[in-house]
Amino acid sequence: MNQKLWMKSRTSNIFVFGLKAVLASAFLLALLSAPVALNRAPTAFAQTPLTAAKQLSEPAKVEAPPKKSPPKTIDEYVTEGQNWLLTSGLHVLIILLLMSFALKSTNVFARQLLAIFTKNKEGTELKKRADTATSVVRYILIASTVAIAGMMILKELGIEIGPILAGAGVVGLAVGFGAQNLVKDVISGFFILLEDQIRVGDVVQIADKSGVVEKVTLRMVVLRDVSYNVHYIPSGEIKVVTNMTKKYSGFVYDIGVAYRENIDQVIEIMTEIDTQMRSEEEYETAILEPLEVFGLQEFADSAVIVRARSKTETGKQWKVGREFKKRLKERFDQMDIEIPYPHMTVYAGADKNGQAPPVHISIDERSEASS
Repeated sequence: MNQKLWMKSRTSNIFVFGLKAVLASAFLLALLSAPVALNRAPTAFAQTPLTAAKQLSEPAKVEAPPKKSPPKTIDEYVTEGQNWLLTSGLHVLIILLLMSFALKSTNVFARQLLAIFTKNKEGTELKKRADTATSVVRYILIASTVAIAGMMILKELGIEIGPILAGAGVVGLAVGFGAQNLVKDVISGFFILLEDQIRVGDVVQIADKSGVVEKVTLRMVVLRDVSYNVHYIPSGEIKVVTNMTKKYSGFVYDIGVAYRENIDQVIEIMTEIDTQMRSEEEYETAILEPLEVFGLQEFADSAVIVRARSKTETGKQWKVGREFKKRLKERFDQMDIEIPYPHMTVYAGADKNGQAPPVHISIDERSEASS
């Protein structure tokens, strides 16, 4: 019990001693600051009339020009250089090391991106497109890294980067307004390359123009149509792309026959012709699958339409389709199956009693003129 009271009293003494020490320190600080306040020059409002008159009677003192500081010695320059190297110079070195590491990481990232694009894919053109896309990504990352590191180094050198950023913003705004179509084309072209929508040699339809792709860049796509006309289409104007030679192709047949013909017989003839073509060396690799017959498609004005489809290699669909229709026409002629052509029925009308007026028809037989 006595030990607890002794500990309690000792704690109270320590607290009181600490409080006294704080108060004493505050009192000493007040005493030290008092002479400074007392030695201050009196303000104009606190001056007595006698002192003010005395100051007015005294001539004004002319201040001597400031003395020029002596030129710095070599030792002083060396000392300042050492101080800069230990502070800002060290920061600049760290920034350069980080920039070098970021640039190497950018190259590694670009190589990995290229490997992803070309994985399980073959072809020289595809590799060129992947190289173009990864190059754009790499250049953007390198430019951003160098720009950020440059601004940080300028700041360490004591150069204000605020005006530089403001000027760059104004220039970028002006360029953005003046070349917005160019920027739009480049961005659209980048995604066309990235997504592998079209490649050189494809037959496509873009902006109501169709033809073979001769060139694909970030800015435009160049097409050549069947008449050998060349079309230059900016990438920013491409809204819908119809690629007719992507992985595989196909040809759709809409075969019209007369209403009196047997549809099953027509379908059987079409299937036989397809089987015959697939057994030939010229077309066995071009036709990938047997003919797919959809059946009766439409009742037209003077014919019934039978629809079918062939799956072919890319770019071979037109050759296969033309040969198939040629052989089908020859077989229809052999089997006396009518391929209809436009007919016209003339109706003379009838009166109220249901009697039709007579129609006078005359046939003129013209002999060939003698030469």
